[in-house]
Amino acid sequence: MLYDNSQLARVYLHAWQVTGNEFFRNITEEILDYVVREMLDPAGGFYSTQDADSEGVEGKFFVWTTGEIREVLDGDAQADAFMAAYSVTPGGNFEGKNILEFVSDLEQRPALAEARCKLFEAREQRVHPGRDEKILTSWNGLMLATFAEAARALDREDYQQVAERNAGFLLHELRQGNGRLLRSWKDGEAKLNGYLEDYAYLIEGLLELYQTTFEPHWCAAAQELAETMLAHFQAPQGGFFDTSNDHETLITRPRDLQDNATPSGSAMTITTLLKLAGLTSDLRYVDIAHQALAEMQPMMSQYPLGFGQWLQALAYTLSKPREIALVGDPDSADTQALLNVIREGYRPFQVVALGAPEGQRPTPPLLQDRALVEGRAAAYVCRDFACQAPVTEPEGLQAQLERP
Repeated sequence: MLYDNSQLARVYLHAWQVTGNEFFRNITEEILDYVVREMLDPAGGFYSTQDADSEGVEGKFFVWTTGEIREVLDGDAQADAFMAAYSVTPGGNFEGKNILEFVSDLEQRPALAEARCKLFEAREQRVHPGRDEKILTSWNGLMLATFAEAARALDREDYQQVAERNAGFLLHELRQGNGRLLRSWKDGEAKLNGYLEDYAYLIEGLLELYQTTFEPHWCAAAQELAETMLAHFQAPQGGFFDTSNDHETLITRPRDLQDNATPSGSAMTITTLLKLAGLTSDLRYVDIAHQALAEMQPMMSQYPLGFGQWLQALAYTLSKPREIALVGDPDSADTQALLNVIREGYRPFQVVALGAPEGQRPTPPLLQDRALVEGRAAAYVCRDFACQAPVTEPEGLQAQLERP
């Protein structure tokens, strides 16, 4: 499933940011490289799923016997080392064959890279499993967010290109002229009214992409979708419905609040509104989010495992997230030095806007009334829309970001 890969890659990415362990970075890149290789449509969207079956046999493409591994790898020593590390046995762990499962010390994994490459090349000669090639707006929004965040964290220009192309595809092919989203695309045809999750997930992806590229149109598109979402999905008594107010008539208008394999549309909506508030200085978004979080507090406290995304939104607002405005030429050395500090490590409770001084290009509202300091790039670190004095040196910015 596309959503499995998007969320798993993001977990490993954050683990790398926190620990610096290269194993987590490698796994992140392997997941995303797989998605590009196997799940990316030429038009720029991501397919939904890849089958487990090939040639009518479950798992045939992915599993191995000891004999197949020995045939591919050079010499018994390489084969024995690989099979020991990946728990490969003659009896297998799946219908007489082996699903590769790394069970050795992480330090040994790099030494097995050559063997993995050989087995991958051999596996490519097999009959590939089929795919469900419909492109869903919601799941693509999740993967867009992952590629965008990975691009800036891992300094991968190719991931940024994938993310930009995907965002362009979604806005061109699945957003109608009136600003409304459609849910599904396949073979050049988009159809079905968008659900709340389609809007919320795509907004999340666009916000991550803006904070990677700092191209203002991505932030503008996110805010336009948010306003459309509020107009058509917000409930009069607070919170959000899963279907729009002009959706086909149903027995009851659904409102699923629980987070499952994917975040609920409502929880992701609240998450994105809080981030948008920081970039746009629009306090309406904060008020809507805080009202919804207050109403959900009893359920979050009693059943936390069922409300993971809600808890992330709650943690975000309780942390009093930073709004960071970085003013300067994006390509200049002094701007990049400040940006490197902002992006260092794992900083989940902040939003960042970057642009040239006001008047030179359109910017998100967070950048309004900000200026260079004595001709140098400057960072303005704010909380609750109240800002500290601007800083121009990386050391000064580091001190502000580490201040409780």
